[in-house]
Amino acid sequence: MTRASWRPVDCHAHSTFSDGELSVEDVIERATALGVRPSVSDHIATYMAAAVRTTEQVREYLDALEQHDVLRGGEFCWHDRLWRELPDDLVRRFTHRIGSLHAIVLARGDVVHAFSRRFPPNLSADAYMEEHVANLERFAREMPVDVLAHPTLLPLAFRNWPLEELWTESREERAVRALAAAGIAFEVSNRYRAHERFIRRAWEHGVRLSLGSDGHSYEQVADVAYPLELTRSLGVPDEELYDPVRHGSRTGFTRRSAA
Repeated sequence: MTRASWRPVDCHAHSTFSDGELSVEDVIERATALGVRPSVSDHIATYMAAAVRTTEQVREYLDALEQHDVLRGGEFCWHDRLWRELPDDLVRRFTHRIGSLHAIVLARGDVVHAFSRRFPPNLSADAYMEEHVANLERFAREMPVDVLAHPTLLPLAFRNWPLEELWTESREERAVRALAAAGIAFEVSNRYRAHERFIRRAWEHGVRLSLGSDGHSYEQVADVAYPLELTRSLGVPDEELYDPVRHGSRTGFTRRSAA
């Protein structure tokens, strides 16, 4: 495969099935205009109002996606129960599944949500990060997904902190070793941009990298120019980037059932 014939895959984009602004048809049209192979990877979780929230809704979602020439993804939340409840026949219909740490569960049982303005009092940044990495390690051991979305997504309380300080090298090492052992790809997100050191470490440990716009709007969907530029600058061959059709899925998807 030459670079001229290869097209990047946006493995992570949202539609009006959850909190995206574009219909499935519009996601496909936008991606095609940018020279990107499209997927729809909507939120699938019980706790979100704007999400696919039940097993029956997942079935309807997949039925709808199968009417289009688009990769059939889904973004599942680690702390939510729905991913544990889906029957195998539905799981196998996804071309790829994405896992997110939109929230973590502390050892004492509290749930810390990434998008909540409430943060546990007396929980230091170091203490939180240790809990976060421990959750990531459990996520990798237990959750049958293909890609970890936006690996450096953290609670609002830490959004202005330098990532290189919160993600120390020892924490990065633990994270990438867990992903490598599980065969889960590391998303190079256009929306929540990981620092280069972390991405390089993942690649050097044999973790496959995945391009993701995490697009919700017309301007965002299928915009993987920055992630692609970064992976190329690290010497990652285009054909080694995660592609659900070429690399299969931990959930049972095979090339024969691709969209």
